[in-house]
Amino acid sequence: MSAVMKDMRRIRMGKLGEDLAVAYLQKAGYRILAQNYRCLYGEVDIIALDGDFIVFIEVKSRKSERFGQPQEAVGLEKQKKLSRISLHYLQQKRLENRNARFDVMAVKLLPDGTRIELIRNAFNLVL
Repeated sequence: MSAVMKDMRRIRMGKLGEDLAVAYLQKAGYRILAQNYRCLYGEVDIIALDGDFIVFIEVKSRKSERFGQPQEAVGLEKQKKLSRISLHYLQQKRLENRNARFDVMAVKLLPDGTRIELIRNAFNLVL
């Protein structure tokens, strides 16, 4: 399989994971504020409102557990990047006084079924 085909499959899987995550979050009472929010620091998959909290959500999808759990892919560098993006968003929207947190959605698209895990407060702001 060509590299382009692999990239296309990975992008489709990521999009499916994000769509499943949005549906899960909405069912759980989150109000989606933005999807694929981009700024000069990068991109965050979902920004939502959960009660009084503005939540920055990273979605990780996997088709197998061969490379570990999806949430393990949100390492320190990704946390730093998401932290910078969140600060930029809060400043841009003049929401610096609001409570905020970081959640991670682990989406497993396995042959025996799809499993979604929401990890609330997955990490703290990292500068």
